[in-house]
Amino acid sequence: MNNNVILIGDHKSFMVTAIVKELEQNGYNVLQTELDVDELNKYHSEVGVFVLYLDSPEEHEQQLMYLKDRITEQYMSLVVIGKHLELEKLYTIIPKNQLAGSFVRPVNIKELGDNLDEIQKQEIIRSQKKRILLVDDDGTMLRTMKAWLEDHYTVYMVNSGTAAITFLTKNQVDLILLDYEMPVTDGPQVLEMMHSDPALAHIPVMFLTVKADKHSVLKGLSLGPESYLLKTMPRNKLLAAINEFFVKQRVEDMQH
Repeated sequence: MNNNVILIGDHKSFMVTAIVKELEQNGYNVLQTELDVDELNKYHSEVGVFVLYLDSPEEHEQQLMYLKDRITEQYMSLVVIGKHLELEKLYTIIPKNQLAGSFVRPVNIKELGDNLDEIQKQEIIRSQKKRILLVDDDGTMLRTMKAWLEDHYTVYMVNSGTAAITFLTKNQVDLILLDYEMPVTDGPQVLEMMHSDPALAHIPVMFLTVKADKHSVLKGLSLGPESYLLKTMPRNKLLAAINEFFVKQRVEDMQH
């Protein structure tokens, strides 16, 4: 089990120091960082469970919005410790149901530790699932696809081609479902950039599109994706296509 805890808070704070000490005595490896976007960017979601010691949330709205995006897009497990009023302010930025847990100060360390243990168990289950990145500029489509797939796969979301490339430089995925038509950087351009980068060229891509005419399909397939899926496909057919891809991939891996 991954016993890493990334504690976000002022390292000079007496309470933060006390929490670090208690967690370490309970067998956790505590990594400390500030509530700073550049610092948080150094930690991938797979590193461990994030614990935020909340202080003056009204002064850190930008950083908290960043954490919200990390939770949504990268399955970051975030536990928050704060006073009642601080937590209420936080929930206006990050809804409570998106948090892995929240605790009112002064925190019960045993209860916190038990909560972290359960989160880590869920992380192990999640880590065994195949990881899919959804890329689409339509927020409704992203949320719908995520709801369709998340029972079977770990699903990440980004809303542009450039965001997809940035995400892929820091995170590993097993499949990309890529919107064919997007503003600025469309699906074919993203695929071309991936093919030109040895670190990304091996990642399988399936195009998602609303265009079903023969010319569009042939043009899409000529770019070399694994498949060309219609956004109008019902949930069961979309899942079947993705499941079939991973089964075929597993069989091919066993043969090599």
